[in-house]
Amino acid sequence: MAESPGNGHGRGAEPGRAAEHRAGVDRRGGGGTLGVPLPPFFAYWSPQVDPAAAVVLPLYALALGSAVVLARSSNTLGVASFLVAVLALALLARLALTAAREGTDGFYAVFGIRSEAGNEYLPALPSLDTLGTTAFLDRFAELSPTLPIHPSAHPPGILLLLSRLGIEQAEAMAALMIGAGALAVPLTYALARAVGMEESRCRAAALLLALSPAAMLYGVTSTDALFATLAVAATCLLVGSGILRRILGALALAVASFFSWALLAIGAFAAIVVALREGLRPAVALAGGCGIVLLASYGALYALTGFDPIGAIRAAREAYDLGISNSRPYLYWLFGSPVAFAVALGLPIAWFAARALGAGNEVAVALAAIIVVSVLVGLTKAETERIWLFMGPLAAVAAATTVPLGRMPLLLALLALQALAANLLLFTIW
Repeated sequence: MAESPGNGHGRGAEPGRAAEHRAGVDRRGGGGTLGVPLPPFFAYWSPQVDPAAAVVLPLYALALGSAVVLARSSNTLGVASFLVAVLALALLARLALTAAREGTDGFYAVFGIRSEAGNEYLPALPSLDTLGTTAFLDRFAELSPTLPIHPSAHPPGILLLLSRLGIEQAEAMAALMIGAGALAVPLTYALARAVGMEESRCRAAALLLALSPAAMLYGVTSTDALFATLAVAATCLLVGSGILRRILGALALAVASFFSWALLAIGAFAAIVVALREGLRPAVALAGGCGIVLLASYGALYALTGFDPIGAIRAAREAYDLGISNSRPYLYWLFGSPVAFAVALGLPIAWFAARALGAGNEVAVALAAIIVVSVLVGLTKAETERIWLFMGPLAAVAAATTVPLGRMPLLLALLALQALAANLLLFTIW
Protein backbone atom coordinates (compact mmCIF):
# COMPACT_ATOMS: atom_id res chain seq x y z
CA MET A 1 0.00 0.00 0.00
CA ALA A 2 1.86 3.06 -1.20
CA GLU A 3 1.98 6.20 0.85
CA SER A 4 2.09 9.74 -0.38
CA PRO A 5 5.67 10.84 0.21
CA GLY A 6 4.42 14.26 1.00
CA ASN A 7 7.32 15.61 2.97
CA GLY A 8 9.10 16.80 -0.14
CA HIS A 9 9.15 19.52 -2.73
CA GLY A 10 7.14 19.46 -5.92
CA ARG A 11 8.85 18.04 -8.99
CA GLY A 12 9.25 19.64 -12.38
CA ALA A 13 10.51 18.49 -15.73
CA GLU A 14 13.71 20.52 -15.83
CA PRO A 15 17.11 18.72 -15.52
CA GLY A 16 18.42 18.19 -12.02
CA ARG A 17 15.02 18.63 -10.40
CA ALA A 18 15.03 15.12 -8.99
CA ALA A 19 18.26 15.81 -7.14
CA GLU A 20 16.83 19.05 -5.78
CA HIS A 21 13.74 17.14 -4.69
CA ARG A 22 15.78 14.52 -2.85
CA ALA A 23 17.86 17.17 -1.08
CA GLY A 24 14.75 19.01 -0.05
CA VAL A 25 12.99 16.02 1.43
CA ASP A 26 16.11 14.93 3.25
CA ARG A 27 16.20 18.33 4.92
CA ARG A 28 12.47 18.34 5.66
CA GLY A 29 12.63 14.76 6.91
CA GLY A 30 14.99 15.78 9.67
CA GLY A 31 18.26 14.69 8.09
CA GLY A 32 18.61 11.66 10.33
CA THR A 33 19.15 8.05 9.33
CA LEU A 34 15.53 7.20 10.18
CA GLY A 35 14.13 9.93 7.93
CA VAL A 36 11.92 11.72 10.44
CA PRO A 37 12.68 14.47 12.94
CA LEU A 38 11.14 12.75 15.99
CA PRO A 39 11.10 8.94 15.42
CA PRO A 40 8.71 7.24 15.02
CA PHE A 41 6.59 10.35 14.50
CA PHE A 42 6.78 12.80 11.63
CA ALA A 43 6.75 15.82 13.91
CA TYR A 44 9.04 18.51 15.26
CA TRP A 45 9.35 19.56 18.89
CA SER A 46 7.97 23.10 18.64
CA PRO A 47 5.77 24.33 21.52
CA GLN A 48 3.41 27.09 20.39
CA VAL A 49 0.18 28.69 21.58
CA ASP A 50 -1.78 31.26 19.60
CA PRO A 51 -3.52 34.18 21.34
CA ALA A 52 -6.76 32.71 19.97
CA ALA A 53 -6.34 29.92 22.53
CA ALA A 54 -7.96 32.15 25.13
CA VAL A 55 -11.17 31.94 23.13
CA VAL A 56 -11.00 28.53 21.51
CA LEU A 57 -9.84 26.41 24.44
CA PRO A 58 -13.14 26.98 26.27
CA LEU A 59 -14.84 25.87 23.04
CA TYR A 60 -12.62 22.79 23.03
CA ALA A 61 -13.69 22.09 26.60
CA LEU A 62 -17.30 22.54 25.48
CA ALA A 63 -16.78 19.90 22.78
CA LEU A 64 -15.35 17.51 25.36
CA GLY A 65 -18.20 18.22 27.74
CA SER A 66 -20.71 17.56 24.96
CA ALA A 67 -19.01 14.26 24.22
CA VAL A 68 -19.25 13.27 27.88
CA VAL A 69 -22.94 14.16 27.94
CA LEU A 70 -23.55 12.10 24.80
CA ALA A 71 -21.67 9.17 26.31
CA ARG A 72 -23.79 9.32 29.44
CA SER A 73 -27.05 9.77 27.57
CA SER A 74 -26.62 6.26 26.17
CA ASN A 75 -29.69 5.37 24.14
CA THR A 76 -32.00 8.04 25.55
CA LEU A 77 -31.23 10.38 22.64
CA GLY A 78 -32.66 9.50 19.25
CA VAL A 79 -30.28 8.22 16.59
CA ALA A 80 -30.68 11.21 14.27
CA SER A 81 -30.18 13.66 17.14
CA PHE A 82 -27.11 11.77 18.30
CA LEU A 83 -25.55 11.79 14.83
CA VAL A 84 -26.11 15.51 14.39
CA ALA A 85 -24.68 16.18 17.84
CA VAL A 86 -21.61 14.01 17.38
CA LEU A 87 -20.89 15.60 13.99
CA ALA A 88 -21.18 19.07 15.52
CA LEU A 89 -18.88 18.30 18.43
CA ALA A 90 -16.34 16.70 16.08
CA LEU A 91 -16.24 19.86 13.97
CA LEU A 92 -16.01 22.08 17.04
CA ALA A 93 -13.21 20.02 18.58
CA ARG A 94 -11.15 19.94 15.37
CA LEU A 95 -11.44 23.64 14.65
CA ALA A 96 -10.81 24.71 18.24
CA LEU A 97 -7.78 22.44 18.56
CA THR A 98 -6.19 23.76 15.36
CA ALA A 99 -6.87 27.40 16.23
CA ALA A 100 -5.32 26.97 19.68
CA ARG A 101 -1.92 26.60 18.05
CA GLU A 102 -2.10 28.67 14.86
CA GLY A 103 -5.27 30.71 15.02
CA THR A 104 -7.71 30.61 12.12
CA ASP A 105 -4.80 30.67 9.64
CA GLY A 106 -4.17 27.09 10.71
CA PHE A 107 -7.36 25.99 8.98
CA TYR A 108 -5.88 26.52 5.54
CA ALA A 109 -2.15 27.21 5.99
CA VAL A 110 -1.01 23.87 4.59
CA PHE A 111 -2.98 24.52 1.39
CA GLY A 112 -2.01 28.15 0.94
CA ILE A 113 0.51 30.05 3.05
CA ARG A 114 2.88 27.36 4.35
CA SER A 115 5.80 26.14 2.24
CA GLU A 116 4.13 22.72 2.05
CA ALA A 117 1.38 24.31 -0.07
CA GLY A 118 3.62 23.97 -3.11
CA ASN A 119 3.44 20.20 -2.73
CA GLU A 120 -0.35 20.08 -2.52
CA TYR A 121 -3.12 19.86 -5.11
CA LEU A 122 -4.03 23.46 -5.89
CA PRO A 123 -0.79 24.16 -7.83
CA ALA A 124 -1.66 21.24 -10.14
CA LEU A 125 -5.04 22.63 -11.18
CA PRO A 126 -3.67 24.85 -14.00
CA SER A 127 -2.53 21.72 -15.85
CA LEU A 128 -6.04 20.30 -15.66
CA ASP A 129 -7.66 23.58 -16.64
CA THR A 130 -5.33 24.08 -19.58
CA LEU A 131 -5.71 20.61 -21.07
CA GLY A 132 -9.31 19.89 -20.16
CA THR A 133 -10.53 16.82 -18.29
CA THR A 134 -10.28 14.23 -21.07
CA ALA A 135 -6.81 15.21 -22.26
CA PHE A 136 -5.55 15.54 -18.68
CA LEU A 137 -6.74 12.04 -17.78
CA ASP A 138 -5.39 10.63 -21.02
CA ARG A 139 -1.93 12.06 -20.30
CA PHE A 140 -1.98 11.81 -16.51
CA ALA A 141 0.72 9.13 -16.24
CA GLU A 142 3.01 11.23 -18.47
CA LEU A 143 2.21 14.48 -16.70
CA SER A 144 2.61 13.05 -13.20
CA PRO A 145 6.38 13.71 -12.93
CA THR A 146 5.77 17.41 -13.62
CA LEU A 147 3.15 17.80 -10.89
CA PRO A 148 3.70 18.59 -7.20
CA ILE A 149 4.44 15.56 -5.07
CA HIS A 150 0.95 14.93 -3.64
CA PRO A 151 -0.99 14.86 -6.92
CA SER A 152 1.83 12.92 -8.58
CA ALA A 153 1.63 10.23 -5.88
CA HIS A 154 -2.17 9.90 -6.02
CA PRO A 155 -4.77 9.23 -8.69
CA PRO A 156 -6.42 12.37 -10.09
CA GLY A 157 -9.78 12.10 -8.33
CA ILE A 158 -9.24 14.99 -5.97
CA LEU A 159 -8.05 17.28 -8.77
CA LEU A 160 -11.21 16.57 -10.74
CA LEU A 161 -13.33 17.18 -7.65
CA LEU A 162 -11.67 20.53 -6.94
CA SER A 163 -12.06 21.55 -10.58
CA ARG A 164 -15.73 20.58 -10.74
CA LEU A 165 -16.48 22.48 -7.54
CA GLY A 166 -14.59 25.52 -8.79
CA ILE A 167 -12.23 25.45 -5.83
CA GLU A 168 -9.06 27.44 -6.48
CA GLN A 169 -8.30 29.01 -3.10
CA ALA A 170 -6.78 27.46 0.01
CA GLU A 171 -9.67 28.57 2.22
CA ALA A 172 -12.24 26.83 0.02
CA MET A 173 -10.19 23.65 -0.16
CA ALA A 174 -9.81 23.65 3.61
CA ALA A 175 -13.58 24.04 4.03
CA LEU A 176 -14.13 21.00 1.80
CA MET A 177 -11.60 18.87 3.70
CA ILE A 178 -12.95 19.93 7.10
CA GLY A 179 -16.58 19.32 6.22
CA ALA A 180 -16.06 16.09 4.32
CA GLY A 181 -13.56 14.76 6.84
CA ALA A 182 -15.90 15.25 9.80
CA LEU A 183 -18.51 13.03 8.11
CA ALA A 184 -16.31 10.05 8.97
CA VAL A 185 -17.56 10.36 12.55
CA PRO A 186 -21.28 9.61 11.97
CA LEU A 187 -20.23 7.07 9.32
CA THR A 188 -18.25 5.26 12.01
CA TYR A 189 -21.53 4.78 13.85
CA ALA A 190 -23.00 3.37 10.63
CA LEU A 191 -20.05 0.99 10.25
CA ALA A 192 -20.53 -0.29 13.79
CA ARG A 193 -24.20 -0.90 13.01
CA ALA A 194 -23.25 -2.70 9.80
CA VAL A 195 -21.10 -5.21 11.69
CA GLY A 196 -23.90 -5.89 14.17
CA MET A 197 -22.82 -4.01 17.27
CA GLU A 198 -25.35 -2.95 19.89
CA GLU A 199 -26.54 0.65 19.91
CA SER A 200 -24.53 1.87 22.91
CA ARG A 201 -21.29 0.55 21.42
CA CYS A 202 -22.06 2.04 18.00
CA ARG A 203 -22.33 5.41 19.69
CA ALA A 204 -19.14 4.77 21.64
CA ALA A 205 -17.31 4.10 18.36
CA ALA A 206 -18.42 7.44 16.89
CA LEU A 207 -17.42 9.31 20.05
CA LEU A 208 -14.01 7.66 20.15
CA LEU A 209 -13.28 8.75 16.59
CA ALA A 210 -14.64 12.24 17.23
CA LEU A 211 -11.94 12.83 19.86
CA SER A 212 -9.20 10.66 18.38
CA PRO A 213 -6.02 12.79 18.31
CA ALA A 214 -5.13 11.75 14.75
CA ALA A 215 -8.62 12.53 13.48
CA MET A 216 -8.61 15.95 15.13
CA LEU A 217 -5.02 16.91 14.27
CA TYR A 218 -5.20 15.89 10.61
CA GLY A 219 -8.94 16.25 10.10
CA VAL A 220 -8.56 19.97 9.41
CA THR A 221 -5.26 20.16 7.59
CA SER A 222 -4.98 17.12 5.34
CA THR A 223 -6.70 15.65 2.30
CA ASP A 224 -6.39 12.31 4.10
CA ALA A 225 -9.46 13.38 6.09
CA LEU A 226 -11.50 13.20 2.88
CA PHE A 227 -9.93 9.85 2.05
CA ALA A 228 -10.97 8.54 5.47
CA THR A 229 -14.59 9.48 4.84
CA LEU A 230 -14.58 7.82 1.41
CA ALA A 231 -13.05 4.71 2.93
CA VAL A 232 -15.51 4.30 5.78
CA ALA A 233 -18.47 4.96 3.46
CA ALA A 234 -17.33 2.13 1.18
CA THR A 235 -16.68 -0.12 4.17
CA CYS A 236 -20.20 0.38 5.55
CA LEU A 237 -21.64 -0.95 2.30
CA LEU A 238 -19.15 -3.77 1.75
CA VAL A 239 -19.55 -5.37 5.18
CA GLY A 240 -23.33 -5.02 5.21
CA SER A 241 -25.75 -7.72 4.15
CA GLY A 242 -27.43 -8.02 0.78
CA ILE A 243 -26.09 -8.33 -2.76
CA LEU A 244 -27.24 -4.88 -3.86
CA ARG A 245 -25.58 -3.21 -0.90
CA ARG A 246 -22.30 -4.95 -1.61
CA ILE A 247 -22.44 -4.05 -5.29
CA LEU A 248 -22.87 -0.43 -4.25
CA GLY A 249 -19.96 -0.93 -1.87
CA ALA A 250 -17.76 -2.17 -4.70
CA LEU A 251 -18.70 0.90 -6.73
CA ALA A 252 -17.92 3.12 -3.73
CA LEU A 253 -14.56 1.37 -3.40
CA ALA A 254 -13.79 2.08 -7.06
CA VAL A 255 -14.61 5.75 -6.55
CA ALA A 256 -12.52 5.90 -3.35
CA SER A 257 -9.54 4.29 -5.10
CA PHE A 258 -9.64 7.09 -7.70
CA PHE A 259 -8.70 9.44 -4.85
CA SER A 260 -6.08 7.27 -3.14
CA TRP A 261 -4.64 3.93 -4.21
CA ALA A 262 -4.19 3.06 -0.53
CA LEU A 263 -7.96 2.81 -0.12
CA LEU A 264 -7.94 -0.43 -2.11
CA ALA A 265 -6.97 -1.98 1.22
CA ILE A 266 -10.58 -1.47 2.29
CA GLY A 267 -11.61 -4.22 -0.13
CA ALA A 268 -9.26 -6.65 1.60
CA PHE A 269 -10.47 -5.48 5.02
CA ALA A 270 -14.11 -6.09 4.09
CA ALA A 271 -13.37 -9.52 2.62
CA ILE A 272 -11.64 -10.60 5.84
CA VAL A 273 -14.53 -9.35 7.99
CA VAL A 274 -17.04 -11.21 5.82
CA ALA A 275 -14.89 -14.37 5.90
CA LEU A 276 -14.80 -14.34 9.70
CA ARG A 277 -18.52 -13.58 10.03
CA GLU A 278 -20.08 -15.54 7.18
CA GLY A 279 -17.49 -17.98 5.88
CA LEU A 280 -15.06 -18.27 3.01
CA ARG A 281 -17.52 -18.51 0.11
CA PRO A 282 -19.24 -15.13 0.73
CA ALA A 283 -15.82 -13.54 1.24
CA VAL A 284 -14.51 -14.89 -2.07
CA ALA A 285 -17.69 -13.67 -3.76
CA LEU A 286 -17.20 -10.22 -2.26
CA ALA A 287 -13.54 -10.06 -3.28
CA GLY A 288 -14.37 -11.26 -6.77
CA GLY A 289 -17.19 -8.77 -7.10
CA CYS A 290 -14.92 -5.92 -6.02
CA GLY A 291 -12.32 -7.01 -8.54
CA ILE A 292 -14.86 -7.14 -11.37
CA VAL A 293 -16.30 -3.74 -10.53
CA LEU A 294 -12.82 -2.19 -10.27
CA LEU A 295 -11.78 -3.62 -13.62
CA ALA A 296 -15.04 -2.55 -15.24
CA SER A 297 -14.85 0.96 -13.76
CA TYR A 298 -11.29 1.64 -14.82
CA GLY A 299 -11.91 -0.08 -18.16
CA ALA A 300 -14.82 2.27 -18.82
CA LEU A 301 -12.73 5.25 -17.73
CA TYR A 302 -9.95 4.18 -20.09
CA ALA A 303 -12.39 3.79 -22.97
CA LEU A 304 -13.92 7.22 -22.35
CA THR A 305 -10.82 9.26 -21.53
CA GLY A 306 -7.71 7.17 -22.08
CA PHE A 307 -6.84 7.20 -18.37
CA ASP A 308 -4.24 4.49 -17.72
CA PRO A 309 -4.48 3.25 -14.11
CA ILE A 310 -1.41 1.01 -14.43
CA GLY A 311 0.64 3.91 -15.72
CA ALA A 312 -0.70 6.13 -12.94
CA ILE A 313 0.30 3.56 -10.30
CA ARG A 314 3.77 3.33 -11.81
CA ALA A 315 4.03 7.12 -11.74
CA ALA A 316 3.01 7.11 -8.08
CA ARG A 317 5.74 4.58 -7.35
CA GLU A 318 8.27 6.78 -9.12
CA ALA A 319 7.18 9.69 -6.94
CA TYR A 320 7.67 7.48 -3.90
CA ASP A 321 11.15 6.48 -5.08
CA LEU A 322 12.17 10.14 -5.22
CA GLY A 323 10.97 10.80 -1.68
CA ILE A 324 12.69 10.44 1.65
CA SER A 325 10.37 7.53 2.49
CA ASN A 326 12.25 5.29 0.08
CA SER A 327 15.47 5.73 2.08
CA ARG A 328 13.92 5.06 5.48
CA PRO A 329 15.27 1.78 6.92
CA TYR A 330 12.81 -1.07 6.41
CA LEU A 331 13.45 -2.92 9.66
CA TYR A 332 12.90 0.09 11.93
CA TRP A 333 9.70 1.14 10.20
CA LEU A 334 8.39 -2.41 10.21
CA PHE A 335 7.62 -1.65 13.84
CA GLY A 336 7.80 2.14 13.90
CA SER A 337 4.95 2.68 11.44
CA PRO A 338 2.27 0.77 13.40
CA VAL A 339 3.52 2.23 16.69
CA ALA A 340 3.18 5.78 15.37
CA PHE A 341 -0.29 4.99 14.03
CA ALA A 342 -1.42 3.42 17.31
CA VAL A 343 -0.19 6.30 19.46
CA ALA A 344 -1.68 8.92 17.15
CA LEU A 345 -5.05 7.16 17.26
CA GLY A 346 -5.12 7.85 20.96
CA LEU A 347 -3.74 5.52 23.59
CA PRO A 348 -7.17 4.46 24.90
CA ILE A 349 -8.36 3.58 21.39
CA ALA A 350 -5.17 1.65 20.64
CA TRP A 351 -5.39 -0.24 23.94
CA PHE A 352 -8.98 -1.37 23.54
CA ALA A 353 -8.52 -2.16 19.85
CA ALA A 354 -5.60 -4.40 20.87
CA ARG A 355 -7.86 -6.10 23.42
CA ALA A 356 -10.44 -6.64 20.71
CA LEU A 357 -7.74 -8.24 18.56
CA GLY A 358 -6.86 -10.56 21.43
CA ALA A 359 -10.53 -11.50 21.74
CA GLY A 360 -10.68 -12.36 18.03
CA ASN A 361 -13.04 -9.57 17.01
CA GLU A 362 -13.42 -9.68 13.23
CA VAL A 363 -12.96 -5.93 12.74
CA ALA A 364 -9.79 -5.90 14.83
CA VAL A 365 -8.41 -8.99 13.06
CA ALA A 366 -9.09 -7.51 9.60
CA LEU A 367 -7.52 -4.20 10.59
CA ALA A 368 -4.44 -5.96 11.93
CA ALA A 369 -4.18 -7.93 8.68
CA ILE A 370 -4.08 -4.89 6.39
CA ILE A 371 -1.60 -3.17 8.71
CA VAL A 372 0.70 -6.20 8.69
CA VAL A 373 0.56 -6.48 4.90
CA SER A 374 1.22 -2.78 4.54
CA VAL A 375 4.35 -2.78 6.68
CA LEU A 376 5.67 -6.03 5.23
CA VAL A 377 5.36 -4.71 1.68
CA GLY A 378 7.38 -1.71 2.81
CA LEU A 379 5.53 0.99 0.92
CA THR A 380 4.36 2.73 4.08
CA LYS A 381 7.29 3.82 6.20
CA ALA A 382 6.53 6.63 8.65
CA GLU A 383 3.88 9.37 8.47
CA THR A 384 1.26 6.74 9.28
CA GLU A 385 -0.33 9.18 11.73
CA ARG A 386 -1.67 10.87 8.60
CA ILE A 387 -1.44 8.30 5.80
CA TRP A 388 -3.38 5.66 7.73
CA LEU A 389 -6.06 8.11 8.81
CA PHE A 390 -8.58 6.05 6.84
CA MET A 391 -7.97 3.18 9.27
CA GLY A 392 -9.03 5.32 12.24
CA PRO A 393 -12.76 4.52 11.97
CA LEU A 394 -11.94 0.81 11.77
CA ALA A 395 -9.85 1.04 14.93
CA ALA A 396 -12.58 3.02 16.73
CA VAL A 397 -15.16 0.34 15.89
CA ALA A 398 -12.80 -2.41 17.08
CA ALA A 399 -12.06 -0.54 20.32
CA ALA A 400 -15.76 0.06 20.98
CA THR A 401 -16.35 -3.68 21.21
CA THR A 402 -14.26 -3.94 24.39
CA VAL A 403 -14.34 -0.46 25.90
CA PRO A 404 -16.01 -0.29 29.35
CA LEU A 405 -18.98 1.97 28.62
CA GLY A 406 -19.07 3.30 32.16
CA ARG A 407 -15.57 4.72 31.74
CA MET A 408 -16.25 6.47 28.44
CA PRO A 409 -16.21 9.98 29.99
CA LEU A 410 -12.72 9.34 31.40
CA LEU A 411 -11.46 7.84 28.15
CA LEU A 412 -12.81 10.73 26.10
CA ALA A 413 -11.09 13.18 28.44
CA LEU A 414 -7.80 11.30 28.04
CA LEU A 415 -8.12 11.42 24.25
CA ALA A 416 -8.84 15.15 24.31
CA LEU A 417 -5.90 15.85 26.61
CA GLN A 418 -3.52 13.79 24.46
CA ALA A 419 -4.63 15.65 21.34
CA LEU A 420 -4.23 19.03 23.02
CA ALA A 421 -0.74 18.22 24.31
CA ALA A 422 0.39 16.91 20.91
CA ASN A 423 -0.99 19.94 19.10
CA LEU A 424 0.54 22.57 21.36
CA LEU A 425 3.93 20.87 21.74
CA LEU A 426 4.56 19.45 18.27
CA PHE A 427 4.60 20.84 14.74
CA THR A 428 3.45 18.29 12.17
CA ILE A 429 3.25 20.35 8.88
CA TRP A 430 -0.28 19.04 8.30
